[in-house]
Amino acid sequence: METHKIEFGNSKNKRLIGILIVVAIILLIPLIAMQFTDEVNWDLFDFIVMGGLLLGTGLSCEIVLRMVKNTTHRIIICGIILIMLFLVWAELAVGIFGTPIAGS
Repeated sequence: METHKIEFGNSKNKRLIGILIVVAIILLIPLIAMQFTDEVNWDLFDFIVMGGLLLGTGLSCEIVLRMVKNTTHRIIICGIILIMLFLVWAELAVGIFGTPIAGS
């Protein structure tokens, strides 16, 4: 029987931990802003959705980095993933396309 041990010294695992830390830090920004202003008004659902978007984006780019060997292709694919994140984020925030998921 073969066992797999997670090694935290591995650069791939460091990137995964880095993704989780960056997502947490980005989500702290609106949480802290809510303490000082009424302009930021997120509820739990907003944090869950944004956390999912950020985590999905980070993990998608991680998969690309692990599977695609050509550097140019990596950059292009990760760029497309980031553009998709920003378009969904903008639609959720202000409704630039006017879809039913648009924000206020």
